[in-house]
Amino acid sequence: MKKIILLFLAISNFALAQMEYTPVDHPVYDFLKRMSLKNVITGFNSASLPISRNKIGNFLQEIRVSRDKLSGVDRKILDDFLVEYSYDIKKSLSDSYSLFSDVKSFSVFKDSKQKYLYAYADSNATFFWDATGSISQKGSKADSLGNNSIALGELGTRIRGTLFGSVGYYLRMSNGQKLSGKQKDIDYAINVNPKLKANTKFRYEGNNFDTYEGYIKYSTPGEWLSLVAGKEAMTYGFGYVDKMFLSTNSVPFSFIRLEAEYKSLQYSFMYGSLKGDSLGRDIMSKSIATHRLDINLTRGLRFGFWESIVIADSYFNFTYLNPLSFLRSADYNAGENQPSNKNNAIMGFDCEIHPLKDVALQTTLLIDDLNFSTLFKSPSPDNRFAYQVGVLWTDAFSIPTLSAAAEYTKLTPFIYTHRTNKSQYTNWTLPLGHNLPPNSDEIALKLSANIYNRLRVNLTYQHQRSASRVTLHGDTLIANYGGELNRGDGDVDRDNKFLDGDRVDRDIINFGFVWQPIRQFFLDFSYKFINYNLLYNSTKYKDNYFSGTFRIDF
Repeated sequence: MKKIILLFLAISNFALAQMEYTPVDHPVYDFLKRMSLKNVITGFNSASLPISRNKIGNFLQEIRVSRDKLSGVDRKILDDFLVEYSYDIKKSLSDSYSLFSDVKSFSVFKDSKQKYLYAYADSNATFFWDATGSISQKGSKADSLGNNSIALGELGTRIRGTLFGSVGYYLRMSNGQKLSGKQKDIDYAINVNPKLKANTKFRYEGNNFDTYEGYIKYSTPGEWLSLVAGKEAMTYGFGYVDKMFLSTNSVPFSFIRLEAEYKSLQYSFMYGSLKGDSLGRDIMSKSIATHRLDINLTRGLRFGFWESIVIADSYFNFTYLNPLSFLRSADYNAGENQPSNKNNAIMGFDCEIHPLKDVALQTTLLIDDLNFSTLFKSPSPDNRFAYQVGVLWTDAFSIPTLSAAAEYTKLTPFIYTHRTNKSQYTNWTLPLGHNLPPNSDEIALKLSANIYNRLRVNLTYQHQRSASRVTLHGDTLIANYGGELNRGDGDVDRDNKFLDGDRVDRDIINFGFVWQPIRQFFLDFSYKFINYNLLYNSTKYKDNYFSGTFRIDF
C-alpha cells in the first residue's frame, strides 16, 4: 500500500517538478541522512550533493507515509520541511505567504507558512523571490591572530524557479558591509572566513564585499539526465565530519555539469574554472574536471569511484570536456609534444555500508600519485595516498535525533599538491578537499542533535598531528617536507616520511547552535577553541574564536 501511495504522488507531481537545487548546507540533508539510516527512505546518496527540490520533496513524502515510526521531535522537523517544500510536494501555494501579493496582512512573522517576497506559479512556470539579510559579530582572543572584533552586515536577494517542468534557474546575490572594526580586524576576518578570503574587493578596500551563486539547469522527465551551467557549491564523498574529494572548505566556482541516473547507477561529470596562484603570483588560467560514478549495490551498500584533474596554463581543451574518459590518460593525450605532468590528476574510491539500522560505516581511499614498481618499497615520492574511515550512528545512545560520528583521516606528504606549484588542488589557495594540510592525520568526533525542531546543537572535537618544513636559500628551495598545501616542489628530493618535519599537534573544539524562534528568522552562534602544541620547539599557544549572527531568509 505504501508503494502505491508513493507512486501516485510521484505521478501527480511529475509534470510540474521543481528542478532547482537545494544548497548543500541546508539542514534537510542531515535529516534525510538520518532517515536513510533508520530505513525510512531508500535511494538517498549523501556522497553527491546537491540534489533537486523535486527529489527532496519525494523523499519527504516517503517519510510522511512512515511518520508514525518517527520520534516526536522528528515529526515536528518533518512538518517544518513539509511547509518549506509545500509547493514542491503539493504544487500549491496554499501553505505560503507572498508579501507583495498580500501587503495588507503583513504576515512576515507568521509561523505556519513559508514566506516569500513574491511567489508565482502556473501550469508552465514558477517564480520565487526571497530576501536575505544578516548582522554578525565576530571576534577572537588568540595568541596567533591577536584580539579582534568586527561587525558585518549583509543584504541580498534570491530568485529561483522552474520553466515547463524541465528548466530550473537560480540566482543569489548579496552585498555586505563592515559595520565596525579596524584593519587588523579585517585581516582576521579574511583569515578565518573563506567567503571573505575569496573576495578581492573586501581584501583591498576593507569596507564591503559581494557574493553570488547562480545557474541554469535542464533536466529530462524523471531527472535521468541533467545539464547544469553556473556557480554553486558541490560536494563529493561520504565523509561524516569532512569530505576527501570535494568539500565546502573553499568557495563555489563556475562550472558545467552533466548528471545521469539509471536504476542503481548515478554518474556526474563536471568541468569548472578555479582561481589559482603560484607562490603568490596569479595564474591566469586554472581549471578542473571531475568524474564521479556511484553504484548502489544493495539497500545498505554503496560504492563510488571519483577522479579529478587540475589543469593550469591552458584556457580550454576539449580533451577534458569528454564526459566518458579516464582523465589521467586523457591528459597524456592532450596534444603536447612532450608530456610534462604539469597537471594534477587525483583519483579515489569510497564505500558506505549500513551493517545495522541507525549505523553507517564509510571508508575512502584517495590516490594522488601511483607507481606500481615502487609501491611496496620504502617511502617514495611516486606514491601518495590519503585515506579515511568513519562511523555514523543516529539516535545514538537511544537519544532521539542525536547523531554521533567518529572519523580518522590520514594525508601523507604532498597530498593535493603539485610540483609545478600551479596545479594544486585548491581554489583561492583554499583546499577543495579535506581541510587538513598534507603530512597530517586527524581523529574527529562529532555530536549533533535537535533539542527541539527549531534548535539544533553541534559539538566537534578534533585531534590533529601535522608536520612541515620548507628550507630556502634565497629563492632556491633546499628542502620541502611536504606539509604545505600550496607548495609542492621538492617532492622528489628526499624520502617523504609521514610526520617528518616541524611537528605541531592541535586540539580543536567547535561548539555551535542554530535557533529558529520564528520560521525563517535565525540566530546562529559558534565558538572555536584551538590548542597548539609546537613539539619542534616546545611551545604552546591557544586561540579562541567567537561568532554570533542574526539572519532572515524569506
